[in-house]
Amino acid sequence: MFRKLYEKLKNLIAIFLLATYLFSATELHQVLKLPVIFQHFAEHKKQNKQLTLLEFLDIHYMHGSPMDADHDRDMKLPFKTISAFNLALGPVITPDQPGLTIFSPAFIITNTFENTNDDLLPSEQLSSIYHPPRT
Repeated sequence: MFRKLYEKLKNLIAIFLLATYLFSATELHQVLKLPVIFQHFAEHKKQNKQLTLLEFLDIHYMHGSPMDADHDRDMKLPFKTISAFNLALGPVITPDQPGLTIFSPAFIITNTFENTNDDLLPSEQLSSIYHPPRT
């Protein structure tokens, strides 16, 4: 029972965090302005009964932002303005002279082994055992 509740809560938190990110870091918050399109379309429809929704969208989105009588209302439509707070760019650091630098080693290690302990030398008895097979 608690496991199901935990899974549902985990999913809700994930959805909440994703929605928070998308609405704050992208232009997805413009979707919340969609009702304004239909309200403004209704205002235009009162002036021109023959106007279709596609013509309305063509007037407001395909021909820039002409300065007409309802310009301020037009700029409240979704995707007409960009929120400046969403444009966060990190610093771009470029190298002065791109290239590859190879450093030579500061010292060279040579492997030398000096055997000072005679006990580690192979004895003659053991060396007689290890020899190739005789025919």
